[in-house]
Amino acid sequence: MARRRVHERNPGPDARVPSYRRLPLRFTHGEGARLYDEEGKAYLDFLSGLGVTALGHAHPGLTEALRDQAGKLLHVSNLYDEPLQARCAARLTEACGLDLVFFSNSGAEANECALKMARRYQHNRGETGRRAFLALERSFHGRTMGALSVTANEAYRAPFAPLIPDVQFVPPDDVHALEGALATEAFAALILEPIQGESGVHPLSKSYLETALNLSHGTGTLLVIDEIQTGGGRTGSFLSCQQAGVQPDIVTLAKPLAGGVPIGATVARREVGESLQPGDHGSTFGGNLLACRGALFFLEELFDRGLLVRVRKAGERFEKGLRDLAKKHKTIRDVRGQGLMLAIDLDQPSAPVNERLLQSGLLANSLAETALRFLPPFIVQDEEIDEALDLLDQSL
Repeated sequence: MARRRVHERNPGPDARVPSYRRLPLRFTHGEGARLYDEEGKAYLDFLSGLGVTALGHAHPGLTEALRDQAGKLLHVSNLYDEPLQARCAARLTEACGLDLVFFSNSGAEANECALKMARRYQHNRGETGRRAFLALERSFHGRTMGALSVTANEAYRAPFAPLIPDVQFVPPDDVHALEGALATEAFAALILEPIQGESGVHPLSKSYLETALNLSHGTGTLLVIDEIQTGGGRTGSFLSCQQAGVQPDIVTLAKPLAGGVPIGATVARREVGESLQPGDHGSTFGGNLLACRGALFFLEELFDRGLLVRVRKAGERFEKGLRDLAKKHKTIRDVRGQGLMLAIDLDQPSAPVNERLLQSGLLANSLAETALRFLPPFIVQDEEIDEALDLLDQSL
């Protein structure tokens, strides 16, 4: 693809709400794992729009599928049956080992649905006292009111108090704290991320996930696993929790699921999903045909054309390279993550290193003061992984 130069400027003051700290960097187009700015400079995209563009940029198959769908139908609403949506739901529930799906437009919406579903399920069982939610310290589940209520970061929470009451947080990977909390039998659900992404990419142990499942089911509490960042194949299996052999009651998905088209999904076992009846929940744009066509194409790439196998191989190569760099650079204290969701933790602030990476042409993400997160697209090639490792080596 030829590089283009575009020099358009906003006419007048920026009319967008200032809720993001945007870098003065504008991309005009992309191809595969690379983005190009308005000066024609190429960047290796190891952030993927925060884990969204798993098929890279301008994927020809996805582009054609979306173009074809846009030429037929974009949207007809959930007042009518949509066979394409039903096909997408069937493929998705099969991948999760669950039964029913509610489609929405984002991860936060998927988590909102999960919280409502859990309360409705307990209400239907006559457990009207089970209104509370249990979550983990360091958690991040979104910025809408319900999702924010089960997000632990006080800096995010405080300006919007009071949030949903009856939310309790326990330390991650602390079995005794989890056991003590669940013993009260006060919770509609326990919600957790198998790898806590926004706090610095902290995986929960396999034994902790197994215990969370057993304790939840033993106390009548639903287990909700937020796979918005980890799910869709990023960790080398469709769900990260599948590597621990854990089958939750509800799974939430979003980011990579339609290759860049907004989508969210709350996937549940039948008894739990059927607790929501007409009028209990809805989404005007949820399950729209463009998103479902994108999701079907993504799932076909993942399962039918070997992309999931590629994620595992690419993840192994990238992780080995990061661990080799850790032996060379003592500033790297830890390498964490799974598959193509990886981070290094430094003994210094990570922001200056991330700035050097940006200048060198590698997009990553500084978070939690000392961590650098990498979320490359699933289609990343070996030579691109090696190039990224070289750039990181130089920036350290």
